Order: sequence, then C-alpha cells, then structure tokens
Amino acid sequence: MKSGIYVILAAAFLAASCAGNNSGEKTTVKEAPVPNVEVAQAQARAVPQESLYSSTVEAFAVNNIMPQAGGRIRKINVEVGDYVQAGQVLAEMDRLQMEQLELQIKNDEDEYQRLKTLYEQGGVAKSDFEAAELGYKVRRSNYENVKENTILRSPVTGFVSARNFDQGDMFGMSAPIFTVQQVVPVKLLVGISESEYSKVKKGDVVTITADAIPGRTFTGKVERIYPTIDASTRTFKVEVKVPNADKALRPGMYARVKVNFGDRNSVIVPDRAIVKQEGTGTRFIYVLREDGTVSYVPVTVGRHIGKEYEVVDGLAAGETVVVKGQASLKDGVKVNVL
Repeated sequence: MKSGIYVILAAAFLAASCAGNNSGEKTTVKEAPVPNVEVAQAQARAVPQESLYSSTVEAFAVNNIMPQAGGRIRKINVEVGDYVQAGQVLAEMDRLQMEQLELQIKNDEDEYQRLKTLYEQGGVAKSDFEAAELGYKVRRSNYENVKENTILRSPVTGFVSARNFDQGDMFGMSAPIFTVQQVVPVKLLVGISESEYSKVKKGDVVTITADAIPGRTFTGKVERIYPTIDASTRTFKVEVKVPNADKALRPGMYARVKVNFGDRNSVIVPDRAIVKQEGTGTRFIYVLREDGTVSYVPVTVGRHIGKEYEVVDGLAAGETVVVKGQASLKDGVKVNVL
C-alpha cells in the first residue's frame, strides 16, 4: 500500500516539473555592445614625390698651387682664410733662372728682328731665318713656363684653405704650397636610390639646408648625373650645383638635400586610419560599408605627409575609413558611427 502511494507522488512531482518547463519562460541572452567608431573619407590628391638625402658641401674646384720643380720660396703673399681672385699672385719662388732667361730672350728678340729685316731684304736665306725664328719661339715658350713656375698665381677665385710652407723655405715637391678652394658656386654629390634613376633629369631644382645655417634654405640644380649604379649601396650619384653668391655654404658642411621627383595622384587618409598588424609589416584599414559593418582591407602606404598617409594600393578615393576605435573591431562587425 505504501509503495503505491510513493509511485503516485513521484508521478505527480514529475508532472509538475514538466508543466513548469513548458510554462513559456525563456532564458535571457545578453547581446555584445555595438562598437563606437569615428570615420573619415579617403580623398584623391596630387602628392609631391619628395625624398630627403644627406650630403656634404664641396668646393666647386680645388687647386693645389705649386711649381713644377723644387726651389727656395722667396715671398709669401697670402695667408689661410684669405679670399683671393683668379690671377692674383700668391707666392714667388727664387727668380734667378727667370731673370737669366729674361736677358737671353731680350737678346734673342733683337737678333730675331735683325734677321727678319735682312730676310725681307734678301740678305739671309729662308732656311736660316726659319731656324732662327723657331729657336726664338722655343726659348720664348721656355721662358713663359719658367715665369709661370716662379710667380705663382691662383687659377680660381676662392679661399686659401691651406698653406704648407713659410717664406724662405726650400720647396721639395712634398706638398703643395697653397690650396685654394672655389666656393662660388659650391657642389654636392648626392646618392639617390636606383629606383629613382629614370625620374632625375639634368636641370632639376632641389632645395638644400645645412645644420650650420639654421632657418635658411638654398636652391640648387642637378648639374650632372653619374651613369653607373653603386652595386653595394644601390644608389647613383647626382652632382648638384649651388650658386652660393654670398659664400654662406662652406666646404665640409653637412647638408640635407630635398629632391622632388614630380607629383603623383594618390589616395590620402588620416594617419590614424592606418593600423599595423602586430608581428608583421602588414598595414590595414577598416572600411565602413553601406550596411553599417566594417571590412578589413590590407593596404600599401607611401609617403607620410604631416598627419596624413598616402595609400598607394588597396583603397579607392571616396571610401569611408575608420580613424578611431579600431582596437575592438573585426572583419564584418557592425559598428556605431559617432
């Protein structure tokens, strides 16, 4: 009897449990919050293709002043730092040989004029006159050469950057007596990446700044392009000529050279839109779609211009990109635009 009662009670409990489960109650599931983002529109714009290179200012010409043979230095006329003109006498060597040749040339000239008069009158054979004329010209040339190596002149206008001997020293061909550097104009040799080889042209204008002259910009032109590529650095040399009329730039100064390779019509986005994938060099952007979701789009970036990036590949002008809130985004996620 008791066992029957227990069966009836268990059945009642089971029925009550089933009734409770089928009463229409539902389990509550919390939905993930929609991420808030800020967006901007990608724009098309002409972007100057500029690159910055380091270089060193060089004299346009460097002349080492010395005679062809050794001898005593009779007189020193200039010092280091002096600005000399082309043709200015810098030093004089011992004049003995030159003075002896001067006397010989004077006698030769008198003899030459006398034979010339006799030849014109028929008193001297043509062969004799021509031999005398040739000898006179040879000695005259020898005299000019000795004079040039006795009275030392500057071949260029520029600064005396070195003086290696004193007045009265014996010059022994071990080093030049003077070094003169032309600084109007100056030049710079710039190593440019081989990828830009076809873009550089003679006459292209470049801008130069020097750390020693803050706040000032100089303008130069490409004077010549070296025809070969350096295999070790993958660069080629470009010689830039700078007028330097006020002599502000000096040889040895460290300089930065900005070269403009022209403009390129590119897509521009705020730099905040570009995200770098951790552990790789991949950069990507989240693009807002019409249905309110975002898409993960890998991109190739170009130049960083102020607070903007040039996008070379992967994005079209006019697309809307996320510029804030990317940390909580995934491909295909619906977002709320602030």
